[in-house]
Order: sequence, then C-alpha cells, then structure tokens
Amino acid sequence: MQYPEPIAKLIEGFMKLPGVGPKTASRLAFHVLNMKEDSVLDFAKALVNAKRNLTYCSVCHNITDTDPCRVCDDSSRDQTTVCVVQDAKDVIAMEKMREYVGLYHVLHGAISPMEGIGPEDIKIPDLLKRLQDDKITEVIIATNPNIEGEATAMYISRLIKPTGIKVTRIAHGLPVGGDLEYADEVTLSKAIEGRREL
Repeated sequence: MQYPEPIAKLIEGFMKLPGVGPKTASRLAFHVLNMKEDSVLDFAKALVNAKRNLTYCSVCHNITDTDPCRVCDDSSRDQTTVCVVQDAKDVIAMEKMREYVGLYHVLHGAISPMEGIGPEDIKIPDLLKRLQDDKITEVIIATNPNIEGEATAMYISRLIKPTGIKVTRIAHGLPVGGDLEYADEVTLSKAIEGRREL
C-alpha cells in the first residue's frame, strides 16, 4: 500500500536530509502530522527564514545574518590570529569553550581527491588573500583529524610557511576521561606526538 501523495512527498523531503533513511523519514513525517497546526507553521517559517535570511560572511565565510559576521566585526577580538575550520558548525564548537578570542576562516570542506574536491573547490584561495593583511601573525589549523583534514592542514601549512606567518595545528589525542585500552593506534600515536612537559 502506498502513502497518500502529501505524506509521500513529506517523507521524500525528510529523506533528503543527511543521515535520514526511509524509516526515520516516515517517523518524522507522521510526527509532523500529529503536531498542532501552529507548531507546523512555525517550523515551516523557521525553515524558510533560515534559507532566506542566512548568508555567508564575505570575510570568513561563516554562516551569518549580517555581513560581515559578528566575529569579524568585533574589534575586541584578537585580529592577529585566524583559526581555520572545515565547517560553520566547527566555529560554534570553538566558541562554546570560550577560550579562543581570535578570528576564523571557514573552508566549507576539505581536500579529498577521491571525491574530486581540490584546493580550489574550498575557501583556501580566500584564506590566502586574507593573509596578505599584515596584521595576521598566526594561523591555527583546526581541520578534522581524518585523512582529508590532515591533507588539507598539510597543504595549507606548505602554502603559508614561506610567508613567515606562524602555522600551528590543534592537538589531537586522547579525550579527557578516555581510557588508554579503548583508544586506537592512530589516536595513541597522536597523543604521544602532542605530549607536553608538565
């Protein structure tokens, strides 16, 4: 038996979201049907507003509702340091710790030859243009600790080092509260490499 067309279209719409398969999409669709009409309208408005009112910062490429974004526009932040991240959600993660007070640059991906993504397909050229500003003295590379993230970090590092700008990489290794016996070899290797004096 097939679903009525409105439900089928709703399920189809949810299945376009990452990580949502047919069963989850069906559950979400039926949940929406059980919601009050006002709640459904609010949800629909939130989707439309997010799509219409959000853009990318012309400086750092973070998602924003103002251009430049609030971070780039904040003169109290350290204007000499730029933290390079893969995605806009990484900026949120960094900001949650309330330790980093510099600027950001969002790449919107990582170099991945297997997927046909090269340096020109992400925001590396824009980063290099930003670094022509004499104020920037350090670039912190905070790409993901996977093959693509490491390749991207190495590529960016090789491009920046000749300019004299300090290039650092965030540390990788064991999470706080983690057990050695459950860590894989790569994680342990990175933890040993990133050790520091006590």
